[in-house]
Amino acid sequence: MHLTVVSSLDSQCREAATGRLGRTHANSAVVLHDLLDGSLVLRRVYRDGRLVERETTVLEHGCLSCTVRLDVVPTAERLAAYGFDHVVLGLPPGVAAGMAVAELRQGLSRPAVIDNAVLALDPADLDDHIWDRHTLFESGFTSMPQDDRTSGEFLIGEFGHVDTVMVYPGLGATLTGAHPEGSASWATGMELLVELAPHAAAVGTADPYRPGCFDQAETAARNRPGVVHVAASETPGSFRTVLHKASRPLHPGRFRDALPRLAAGTHWMRGRLWIASAPATRIAVQGIGPRVWLESAGKWLADSADVAPAGTSAGKPGPDVDSVLDWHPSHGDRGTVLAMTGRSEDIDARVIRGLLDECQLTEAEMELDFGVWDDPLELSDAL
Repeated sequence: MHLTVVSSLDSQCREAATGRLGRTHANSAVVLHDLLDGSLVLRRVYRDGRLVERETTVLEHGCLSCTVRLDVVPTAERLAAYGFDHVVLGLPPGVAAGMAVAELRQGLSRPAVIDNAVLALDPADLDDHIWDRHTLFESGFTSMPQDDRTSGEFLIGEFGHVDTVMVYPGLGATLTGAHPEGSASWATGMELLVELAPHAAAVGTADPYRPGCFDQAETAARNRPGVVHVAASETPGSFRTVLHKASRPLHPGRFRDALPRLAAGTHWMRGRLWIASAPATRIAVQGIGPRVWLESAGKWLADSADVAPAGTSAGKPGPDVDSVLDWHPSHGDRGTVLAMTGRSEDIDARVIRGLLDECQLTEAEMELDFGVWDDPLELSDAL
């Protein structure tokens, strides 16, 4: 059995994408799931564009993960037993493709191939989504009050998991009769999409679609906390990404002071930090629109002899791509790597690199024992 997983925030975009995907394979079924108020799951199954099943189920504990585990996975299992070769799963708005893929791999009793993980999106809304401070519940994307993710957090997370982004006018455009394709906001959103997800195929209505390109290993590598991927080449346009590296540990106080200026105006900031107050800890940093947070990503490989991959030892790079590419003879994979993506007029490479360089320990400070830093940067710090 082959599966294609489609995530979205917009039901109109999702239905357009699943409809097209259902026509790319022979003997396909398309399933649309929605989680409504009162823990009510609405399931619709289509074949050749015709509705063949419409059912509702009340979950005892209604949540997005329960919907996937208790209805999406069993439905995929049942359709495979009916003999469908390909099932397109249109997930409830706000359900992450990565979570659905993990549940499918764990819950299905028969082998299945994930052909594609697809995000359906109206690019004209992308810029606003990144900067929206409201939660998915507050914006009406999910029925779960405890879902405190913003639309920007959801979309950036999806960009890391999907191999394809299908672009269609959203529900708002349909309700107002607007035709955003070709508009300035559509063109700007497409530019931003390419900058935020350089690995993904951006597919419009008339564009060719390449099935079967989901790669679990690549997806896992992209989503390791602290990993930085940027476009291979920079094309002058509305958006740009600045990448900078610092080879010395950062002074915790100076970095705390610089963080708001580094994040100002950035749609997406991501990377890993080598902080003097926690020298053995690989700290991941991420900023999406108005939110910035830090988290521990474990030890540096150079400090992890007991967990180094087979065939390696501390002081030698292992199979981790970042370690191989950034390995240094004296400090191994330790170091700071930051990337900031934003509007070209808001992202000043000279200022960003200057700020980050000033956060590094000086020659005199490098002579001190790291234990003197009693001003640790709290991992819960956020803007």
